Amino acid sequence: MRENWLILATGGLFSGILAGLLGIGGGTVLVPLLVSLGYAPVQAVATSSLAILVTSISGSIQNWRMGYFNWKRVSLLGFPAVVTSQIGVYTASRILPYILLLAFGILLLINIYLVNLRQHLTNKQALTEAHFNPLLARLFTGGAAGILAGLFGVGGGVIMVPLQMLLLNEEIKVAIQTSLGVIVITAISATIGHTVTGNVLFIPGLLLGCGGLLGAQISTRVLPKLPDRTVSFVFRLFLGILSIYVFWQAWQSYSA
Repeated sequence: MRENWLILATGGLFSGILAGLLGIGGGTVLVPLLVSLGYAPVQAVATSSLAILVTSISGSIQNWRMGYFNWKRVSLLGFPAVVTSQIGVYTASRILPYILLLAFGILLLINIYLVNLRQHLTNKQALTEAHFNPLLARLFTGGAAGILAGLFGVGGGVIMVPLQMLLLNEEIKVAIQTSLGVIVITAISATIGHTVTGNVLFIPGLLLGCGGLLGAQISTRVLPKLPDRTVSFVFRLFLGILSIYVFWQAWQSYSA
């Protein structure tokens, strides 16, 4: 039992570092960890939501204290994501698991391309001339992130960050800090829903959350000090590793 508690706290710490550094919820780490410890998949997803809520609140409070939290940006992305995530959940129940995983892996590779594309668009004049309406672009980004988060069962950060960079002309650090704030809103919605159905395991969730709280405090302080090029490289590297893992999971699901 104590060994599991240590594993949970360490896993939470790692997910918290990823959350603050890359603007993702950490569910891609926490759900497999919980399943490997013997928890049912639905309990793993639900408990991960509670841990992500604690972690994202911790990181967002720290970003706010440092002056890197914009309520308007977060709201315009977060509330559409909450609404459209239900569309993703509904659609996911009607697609074969291995096809869903394969599509998610392809999406991750597309996101790597989008981040690379944004890096090549260094001429801000050229981006401005694209005439994206800021309000509509934010609503679209949040809505798309919500659908895909509900569809693939992960936080919307892997989608929100590239879209914010491309459509809203935001630097990667700003996109990450905003994404972490949006995850607070989506995690509240998910945690309430899972609590009502009785799937949340509060002790493991809080252990993960406490580790994540510490990790987020560390990474949100480190992020502003890192060069944009380094943050971009780490983000793309994580997407690449995650895509390989997802393709492997798709193969396992197809072979089963």
